[in-house]
Amino acid sequence: MRHTWKSLDGADFKGKRVLVRVDYNVPMQEGEVTNDERIIRSIPTIKMLLGQGANIVLVSHMGRPSDYDEALSLAPIVPILEQYLGQSVHFIPGEVKAQKEGVLGAHRVILLDNLRFSHGETKNSLKFARVLASFADVYVNDAFSASHREHTSVTAITQCLPSYAGLLLDTECKTIEKLVGHIQDPSAAIVGGAKVSTKIDLLKALAIKVDTLVVGGGMANTFLAAEGHEMGGSFYEAEGLDAARQVKEVAQENGCNLMLPKDVVVASEFKAGAKSEAVGLDAIAFDKMALDVGPQTVIEIIEVIKSAKTLIWNGPLGVFEKKPFDIATNAVAEFVASQTQEHGLLSVAGGGDTLAALKHAGVLDKLTYTSTAGGAFLEWLEGKELPGLAALNNNAL
Repeated sequence: MRHTWKSLDGADFKGKRVLVRVDYNVPMQEGEVTNDERIIRSIPTIKMLLGQGANIVLVSHMGRPSDYDEALSLAPIVPILEQYLGQSVHFIPGEVKAQKEGVLGAHRVILLDNLRFSHGETKNSLKFARVLASFADVYVNDAFSASHREHTSVTAITQCLPSYAGLLLDTECKTIEKLVGHIQDPSAAIVGGAKVSTKIDLLKALAIKVDTLVVGGGMANTFLAAEGHEMGGSFYEAEGLDAARQVKEVAQENGCNLMLPKDVVVASEFKAGAKSEAVGLDAIAFDKMALDVGPQTVIEIIEVIKSAKTLIWNGPLGVFEKKPFDIATNAVAEFVASQTQEHGLLSVAGGGDTLAALKHAGVLDKLTYTSTAGGAFLEWLEGKELPGLAALNNNAL
């Protein structure tokens, strides 16, 4: 894709009010942010604009509320932002309404509450875009991870304000495009996650692009069930069996090695510290759940990575949030990191769960590139045009 948008380089924002679309859709637990990676990655753009003398209004969504929901308020983001920026951040709670006179002049950085508390956001409403535009003179999209959505703060807003790509978005797009556009063989992809149905297009696209496609996570159970294996009490997507078979057919037609688990780690309970064991595919008891791929599968995945020159990764291999079901993901992540650092493996990973898993394994900064984007990363790999990027391109012409 040819980028024609305006970047921040060389632009003058002194005295400007800048509306910055960030992605603070971060994991929360009991009102606390549990992973602030997306917040951290927004800081360079904010600091650059502040350094030029701009006033900043930050906007983001969190979750999928249909109305105001205190549990999905962006209020817990404020102290984290203040820590990283070294200055106060003014928070405006609740539904977003047109700015009151003088609010921006009194504060260098403002964070508006969850955009999805405002009903116009998901409708790509020009009316709501004008409300957002009342806060600013200029718009900056720094949320590549939200740019696959045709929502007001991503697309319609570009009809109301001069628009630019933020540092993170610009870097994400150009880096991923360059890396994925120059796949070196042998190539491999690891795809995990719960459902085949949400990633069928990605799986088909990768089955055409790469030499080996490794399937893990809950979706691997669906593939195994589609092959006739008894999965006991394991989660699998009954309505995804045909999709799994379709992916297998595409892989066969394109000479792609579709690698499914040879063994799995099972337990009777879905909880941290549950008693577990590795078993073959013909030994999954009716009262057991497959929650991770097994040690033999890990050995085979590592052998694939050992000979690969390019690796694309989206989704963990097991329920890594609960020990001991993080063992396979940790082992593979550590090997990918070592191959990247020591043998020049081109490794690209994307998605919130993927980054959380890599961070859990202690290797987040040891891959060639890691993207905060989930859905946008997947759609980019599928070759789809992202509405948010198209809007920036059109605005720049």
